[in-house]
Amino acid sequence: MKRLFSTFIMAISFTVLFSVSAFAAEGEGELTSMGKQKEVVNVAHRGASGHAPENTMAAFQKGFEMKADYIEIDVQMSKDGELVILHDTTLDRTTDGTGWVGNYTLEELKQLDAGSWFSEEFAGEPIPTFEEVIDEFRGKVGILIELKSPELYPGIEGKVAEALKERNMDIPDNNKIIIQSFNHESMKLSKELLPEIPHGVLLGANWANVTDEQLAEFAVYADYFNPTMTILSPELVDRVHAAGMDIWAYTVRTQEQADRLFELGVDGIITDFPEYVYPHPVKNN
Repeated sequence: MKRLFSTFIMAISFTVLFSVSAFAAEGEGELTSMGKQKEVVNVAHRGASGHAPENTMAAFQKGFEMKADYIEIDVQMSKDGELVILHDTTLDRTTDGTGWVGNYTLEELKQLDAGSWFSEEFAGEPIPTFEEVIDEFRGKVGILIELKSPELYPGIEGKVAEALKERNMDIPDNNKIIIQSFNHESMKLSKELLPEIPHGVLLGANWANVTDEQLAEFAVYADYFNPTMTILSPELVDRVHAAGMDIWAYTVRTQEQADRLFELGVDGIITDFPEYVYPHPVKNN
């Protein structure tokens, strides 16, 4: 009787142990699944422009310090053909100057204050040149180069290409460099000049109804489809990915906006506040 009882107890113990192990294994699998993280590319828009004056060395340095994957810069051209970093085609909003950027020489632009409008802490911050930015940050952080209104600056694509080639920054995987613009014809030309560098198309609200045919046309020369976040939907995200392009959406200025883009499954977020972008759970498909 004792032997039978002992056998019964051992059987019960084995069953319980097996059940607990199976439950633990199942639970571990759930944790692993739920614990998967998607690394969304963190792009500091005009540098960390929520913390320092946009498109200045101070903003780019802040983006680097905040561990952004890329800094985004806007490239224009001075009257004497030098590449300068500024968003607006006029000087009025972000400097103490006035008028069109292209009406001033580099020497004249360098005399302007591009920091005081943001905070007196940044008084005297100068307008940087393209070469100054890439020389300082190449190899430290990726650089997303936007050609700003290139139709105003004939030849700007060639000048950017020349500056990158002089530094061997046109070599695949040598540096994290991407070029983008709202001017898609400019991107076609730039891709011809720099075939090994990824390019992107920027898109505003008027592209909400982009067709599959248009996506296919973009994908011939563009690796990135970078739209305003307001036009994105799960369906559009899936179609862009099906066309073979990544999506980097702009411009995030709140945590709620970032969270929505994470849910949509974008690949990168362009933001004034890099702290809003961090690993999130993978989108459920």
